[in-house]
Amino acid sequence: MNRRRIVLLLTLTLLLALVLSACAAPAAESPEQEAPKEEATTAPAAPAQEEKPAEPEAKEGPVTITFWHAMSGSRGEVVQDLVDTFNEKFPQYKVEAEYTGSYAETLTKALAAYKAGEAPIIVQVYEVGTQTMLDSDAIIPVYTMNQGEVDWAEVVEPIRKYYSIDGNLYCMPFNSSTAMLYYNKDMFEKAGLDPDKPPTTWAEVEEYSKKIMEAGAAEGGFSMGWPAWILEQMFAWHNQLYANNDNGRSGLATEIYVNSDFGKMVLGEWQRMAEEGVLVYGGRKYKANDPFLGQQFPFLFQSTSSLGGILKKAEFKVGTTFLPRFEGDYEKGNSVVGGGCLWVMDTATPEQQEAAWEFLKYTFSPERAVLWHKGTGYFPTSNTAYEMLKEEGWFEKEPNFATAFNQILSGNDTPASQGVLLGPFVRIRDVMGTAIEEAVVNGADVAKTLDNAANEANQLLAEYKQLYGD
Repeated sequence: MNRRRIVLLLTLTLLLALVLSACAAPAAESPEQEAPKEEATTAPAAPAQEEKPAEPEAKEGPVTITFWHAMSGSRGEVVQDLVDTFNEKFPQYKVEAEYTGSYAETLTKALAAYKAGEAPIIVQVYEVGTQTMLDSDAIIPVYTMNQGEVDWAEVVEPIRKYYSIDGNLYCMPFNSSTAMLYYNKDMFEKAGLDPDKPPTTWAEVEEYSKKIMEAGAAEGGFSMGWPAWILEQMFAWHNQLYANNDNGRSGLATEIYVNSDFGKMVLGEWQRMAEEGVLVYGGRKYKANDPFLGQQFPFLFQSTSSLGGILKKAEFKVGTTFLPRFEGDYEKGNSVVGGGCLWVMDTATPEQQEAAWEFLKYTFSPERAVLWHKGTGYFPTSNTAYEMLKEEGWFEKEPNFATAFNQILSGNDTPASQGVLLGPFVRIRDVMGTAIEEAVVNGADVAKTLDNAANEANQLLAEYKQLYGD
């Protein structure tokens, strides 16, 4: 293991946690738990003066492993149920789950703990931290742990390919998602639109938004959660590379293409629609969800992971549909994977590795994948789980849960659509979030804004390449 590399990665990621703290996800419904101290596993020896046979050592307790995650609220409850049922089913092991803050905070804490020799055994890392984990020298690739018990072909293909390098899977897919378009069916009806015929293009999103606004049913047209991620989705959806070296998959990326003609077109359209009151900027991450639920606008671009919460809270009929396309001669790509993956840290003892692998297999089992999907809205990462859901009629009963899954399975597998790997991706996404805000909120010149963002991002990539390049 390379401690110097961890120090450098920690330096690069520490700033992001501070920068993103202002826009972090809401605090967990339950407080963070402290990691319990290990208990003694053997009984004390009998006193030497007693002429009795030495007492046998006490039977060892379960092998304990820590699991750090970023799932708060209702998602955290589903995680805890997963852990509790595993511990009950496999009493020889004990998984201790700890909520460790936002995605960025969890990644930063895990690297800091590794440096201090106090790393968790399993850590959940969101997709933009993938390259950081690959370069950390701190992980055990899950494909090396598999002795044939898991058929990797069982992993839903777009998800498997996102987390694979040279065909090898490095972490266990866990909470996978993508972006889709939510809409308010009641507003469609008020504006004389067919609620079963959602828009398929950005031109239609704008057209329908204006009709709904003119009917007095809404104040604006649409908003976005994770705007920088939605921009990444547009690149992949229209088969446009976001970065060089095949989006960082054939070598470390050294340049991003956000200031390409395509990037300028997308942000230019968003800026124009913001000026016309159609695009309502709702902030980053999940902040746009509440005004959508408050019926301020009919459309919301958001992760499928929000589906369960939106359906529970909405006081209107919710519809979902595929991401819209821009007009033009653009080939079809695919939406890209979001969410997170489970990584095993290389500080695990052989016994802890065994426990970790059993837990990973359990999370991936079709039965648990079905429960995870129903409880959170995240994809079932197992093909068998998907078939089980179809056979029971789940998607017929709850068609909104099928939308994002059908979307990602219907796209084309291209270098542009497999997902981007960038070393300082977390910071680059923050740079892009700021650029989008400058354009759609403050009316900044789109070309200059994207050029400046690209320059800043490329400098971060150059610094990363200097540290970790060949």
